[in-house]
Amino acid sequence: MGSLKALVKKAKKGDGEAFVLLVRQYEDVLYRTASRLLNNDEDVADAMQDTIISAYEKLHTLKNDEYFNTWICKILINRCNSLLKKNKGAAVFHDHLLPAEKNDGYGKLELEDALNSLNDVYRLALILYYIVGLNVKEISEFLKEPEGTIKSRLSRAKSILRTTYYKTEGVMVHER
Repeated sequence: MGSLKALVKKAKKGDGEAFVLLVRQYEDVLYRTASRLLNNDEDVADAMQDTIISAYEKLHTLKNDEYFNTWICKILINRCNSLLKKNKGAAVFHDHLLPAEKNDGYGKLELEDALNSLNDVYRLALILYYIVGLNVKEISEFLKEPEGTIKSRLSRAKSILRTTYYKTEGVMVHER
């Protein structure tokens, strides 16, 4: 399939097949990210379509080919934020994207509740770190925030989840 940098270089020169290969490498991450941020499948599809079209049209603006993943995720998150503002919706975590726990719906609902209880900045940090797969430095550059702030947000989010929810026999249970 070729290295990421080689595919980006080919795509920048107008190779549509190279661009398709690039998008295919990241479409699962893009889909999971959009699904975590948006309310319904139609909005997810719209955001992904807009992201891919925008990325194709603006690929020449990508300065460092190694950061294609970060760059396309930033476009996607901006699209998702635009849709959320337009729809005045709140982020919802969809069941089909949460880790399966013995195929019971209870664990998924509890995890969904736990994640939705987080402040937006904490939830976004977790999504970028665990779903998109960015490291702290990349998140810092992406959000234009100091690395210490990102580390703090990740730590605080995990702490909130640990103190508000505790794990019993493989199921997240909310403390009431």
